[in-house]
Amino acid sequence: QVQLVESGGGLVQAGGSLRLSCATSGLTFSNYAMGWFRQAPGKEREVVAAITARGSNTYYTDSVKGRFTISRDNAKSTVYLQMNSLKPEDTAVYYCAARKWGIATMTSLYDYWGQGTQVTVSS
Repeated sequence: QVQLVESGGGLVQAGGSLRLSCATSGLTFSNYAMGWFRQAPGKEREVVAAITARGSNTYYTDSVKGRFTISRDNAKSTVYLQMNSLKPEDTAVYYCAARKWGIATMTSLYDYWGQGTQVTVSS
């Protein structure tokens, strides 16, 4: 079956960095666009970044542009999210998701989801 497993979350001070990883199995990774989403307490899940199947195009929500970088290694079936200059408002559970076709920002358009990893940024 398809599995997406996030790792790399944790507690970090404001201004610090974290690198999230999402290892996948059970799907032809190079055929899937990948997205990172986050959900803070009491808020809806929102897209953070997304990358096309071959990594040629990316999308970032405005609040993370210039601070976060999404990348993928198709040989390892893994997608990454490098998060720099973290802010307390980045605190959330971060999820990776896979979509068979192109980049999308709506959660409903993704086919598979991981279980999430907590990121907490202290001020």
